[in-house]
Amino acid sequence: MITTERTILRPWRDEDLDPFAAMLADPEVQADAGGPVDRDAAAAKMARYRAAHDRLGYTRWVVTDHAGAFLGYVGIMPIDTWHPRSPNVEIGWRLTRGSWGFGIATEAARASLIDGFTRCGLDEVLSYTAPDNHRSQAVMRKLGLQREETLDFTSTHEGQSWSGLVWVARPGGFRP
Repeated sequence: MITTERTILRPWRDEDLDPFAAMLADPEVQADAGGPVDRDAAAAKMARYRAAHDRLGYTRWVVTDHAGAFLGYVGIMPIDTWHPRSPNVEIGWRLTRGSWGFGIATEAARASLIDGFTRCGLDEVLSYTAPDNHRSQAVMRKLGLQREETLDFTSTHEGQSWSGLVWVARPGGFRP
């Protein structure tokens, strides 16, 4: 578990599925991720995050406020083997719409990166997003990640084409 000034990053629990599935069913939240997903897809994603935590000790953490309200997720995951930037790890975030615009993603991502570099011993973490996802790009800039245009990609997976702009975090090379 990781605690910040306003958030708690913790492993997944069974009771997280309802708010997680609701978040992933929101078309605005999922606009850059291929659109809304159903409860079964949300459950599968949650199971993958839990398995990563059990195997690696890091994951996409559940983000809550200090009162326990679900805000979304933030954290580090291995990049899927089909992806053009595999094998690497990537930090990502997705927050409920009501959590946007308050710096929660930046605060929680910074804590997750510090944990990844210090406790987990990672030496590089990628972050990528669609060219039109200006909110995530703003978080990357606020974190002080370095833009790596040579790593940008276009990929097709399961019939969907997606382009990504890539940033890189290294120990001491971002704003802790």
